[in-house]
Amino acid sequence: MKALLLAAVVSLIHASYASLVIKGPTEPVLEGDAVTLECLYTDSDLNISQVHFEVFSKYMHGWRPVMERYWCFYSLKIQQLADRLVLSIPRAGRYYEGPYRCVSNDENVTESDNSSQPLSFKVHYMGELSLSREGYTGYLGTPHELKVRLGDDVLVKCSASSSEEPSYFWYKEGSDWVLPSSSLKLSKLNAMDEGQYTCSARHPSVESLNKKRTISITVLPEDAHWYETSDGRLMLMISAVAVALVVFILSMIVFLCRRAKETKTSKGPIDDRSQKKPIYKASSESLPSTCGDNQPLV
Repeated sequence: MKALLLAAVVSLIHASYASLVIKGPTEPVLEGDAVTLECLYTDSDLNISQVHFEVFSKYMHGWRPVMERYWCFYSLKIQQLADRLVLSIPRAGRYYEGPYRCVSNDENVTESDNSSQPLSFKVHYMGELSLSREGYTGYLGTPHELKVRLGDDVLVKCSASSSEEPSYFWYKEGSDWVLPSSSLKLSKLNAMDEGQYTCSARHPSVESLNKKRTISITVLPEDAHWYETSDGRLMLMISAVAVALVVFILSMIVFLCRRAKETKTSKGPIDDRSQKKPIYKASSESLPSTCGDNQPLV
């Protein structure tokens, strides 16, 4: 009896020094990379089968168990090995950043050691660059070739969705001119300002994440027709679409009006032959009567 009690005390003391840890990626994680998390005990023979993963929900403001799921890019796979529990994320996204922790349901583990320290990992990403001009054209984007009159001003803004604010640079092809800004502003354009301008965005933490986009600026003569400029062509496109929409609406109104008129005129007067045809007593259309005459009823 004493031997069993001593073994239980030793086992409890041994388990009290066990610590549950979680391991994750040590290198920067890019969007779309595969990520593996592991739960394991250090200096302990405790059963890993009583351990599970939990993730902190920002929407529920609390920890919830991680469940396996297989649905498009939201796949999660949990695998139990001899000494560890493995969580596999085939395609990391910005919604998988965590934090995560390992939690044990083993009664022999002390309350302070029944869960690991939280682990979070940053998913780095950068979307495609977007160029926009100041004014109404900014809502429709900027074409690859920009045509403006001599002496006009140009302001083009470069932006991209990213896990961290990128560093933006503008440079001109064939020149050592570099502008460390997300906005390209050229005042009173002249013939020397023509050329290819490229916006480059660089991620501050991951060197491999960088995007580029080029726009061509052509300077037209000061007396060039308004429809030769990029703004003029855009106005023509908008006007053409508006005219086409108005013509379509008017055509539909005319069609519906003609359809309603044809439907109305196709309905003639009710042909009630009973009001034109005399009804005699002996006819099949007559009504039973006790009077005997040979005169028409109507």
